[in-house]
Amino acid sequence: MTEFDMMAELTRIGALKTGHFLLSSGRHSDVYLEKFDLLRNPGATERACTGFVDAFRHDRIDVVVGPTTGGILLAFETARQMDLPAAYAERVSDGSDRREIRRNTVFPDGARVLVVDDILTTGGSVRETLAALHAHPVEVVGIGVLVDRSGGEVEFDGVPMTALAQQKVDAWLPEGCPLCREGAPLVKPGTSAVPDGTSAL
Repeated sequence: MTEFDMMAELTRIGALKTGHFLLSSGRHSDVYLEKFDLLRNPGATERACTGFVDAFRHDRIDVVVGPTTGGILLAFETARQMDLPAAYAERVSDGSDRREIRRNTVFPDGARVLVVDDILTTGGSVRETLAALHAHPVEVVGIGVLVDRSGGEVEFDGVPMTALAQQKVDAWLPEGCPLCREGAPLVKPGTSAVPDGTSAL
């Protein structure tokens, strides 16, 4: 699946939205990508994961790993298509940002791991997943994301990353937001905590 195809799919299913949105960084933007419009659609998710399968088919992957929440759906479907096992990096219960591979998951020594996730902005959930994998005898050979919103600025210590689409969006501090000046209603989508205690992606 090419970059154009991925963004066209997101647009077709209504996942790519325009308006006035509060992001998890506290900044405002006129574009928001609702990943769960894709992930609640099994057919669209299957088509998206075909992009990961095509991108990494020659890397001799043994296990596909994804972080909660969206990444586990992508890891499961990608692994299904590749006829491989999947594993999941879940947050620990101490309130920190750490993740761990739980539920009696065992990796063979030297297993070659592909990490997949949905929307890359700062790369936090992928880094947390890589840290969780450090406790296991594996080699991470690739990272796949649906959409890279960092403009190609995020890297992962030499592990190659493939994004099915690139999306660099404008984002403003509240005091400099042109949409605020126009009086456009502010929407707080998503479930991640934001600096003012509300929630957004």
